[in-house]
Amino acid sequence: MKILSIQSAVAYGHVGNSAAVFPLQRIGVEVLPVYTVNFSNHTGYGAWRGPLISPDDVRDVITGIEERGAFADIDVVLSGYQGGEGIADVILDAVARVKAANPSAVYACDPVMGNAKSGCFVAPAIPVLLRERVVPAADIITPNQFELGFLTDTEPGDLASTLASADAARAMGPSTVLVTSVERPDRPADTIEMLAVTDEGAWIVQTPRIPMKANGSGDVTAALFTAHYRATGDAADALAKTVSSVFDLLTTTHESGARELQLIEAQEYYAHPRLQFAVSQVR
Repeated sequence: MKILSIQSAVAYGHVGNSAAVFPLQRIGVEVLPVYTVNFSNHTGYGAWRGPLISPDDVRDVITGIEERGAFADIDVVLSGYQGGEGIADVILDAVARVKAANPSAVYACDPVMGNAKSGCFVAPAIPVLLRERVVPAADIITPNQFELGFLTDTEPGDLASTLASADAARAMGPSTVLVTSVERPDRPADTIEMLAVTDEGAWIVQTPRIPMKANGSGDVTAALFTAHYRATGDAADALAKTVSSVFDLLTTTHESGARELQLIEAQEYYAHPRLQFAVSQVR
């Protein structure tokens, strides 16, 4: 499998492509990383250095890949956080060109906007752009519960309303929705769930909540789920493997006391997921 991953990059720590590429490689996926920024560290520190790469320069890199004849072999285009408005056009153009070369290719979009605690943390134009242009072009999207609500102008809460919101998102274009952080009001304390909804059904898995904020964990989640699902077509299997790997990555990070993901230390959990959590079909 080959994935064209158009995301940010950092030298220190692990977000964007600096979070997604290694886990994908560790499960045997060939990744073609294209960078949208090249920062010293993620912006959560409040200070960072390095360039935001212009959309024209990003487009040039993608064109160079195309000129090598690589597009016919790309199975997935993956995108995450979009720092500026111009990058969406570049991504959508790349998706169209890859699909022209390989009609079986899919576009997986992580519609990064924010979360329930901090609200939206992207430029005001980005959520509208994602909702109106980017998500409708995607085959797979991986929002958290907050982002799912924004995209669909709904308020997902319990399982029924979250399923309805996922269906509303699927009506926009994507056939598959992975809701990466379902927080039902009736769930057991200190737990969190992940929900996958496809044409074939819907599946949910519950894990303990790890008491930490880990930048980049959503990027790892989107990458692993997309790769597993593309490989097998089995959403329940992809959900089980992804949740297992990400839970053990977060546990390793939490136990280390480090702020940044312990991405390398947890590598065996990507290659050999423990599958320690039951996946339940809910539709």
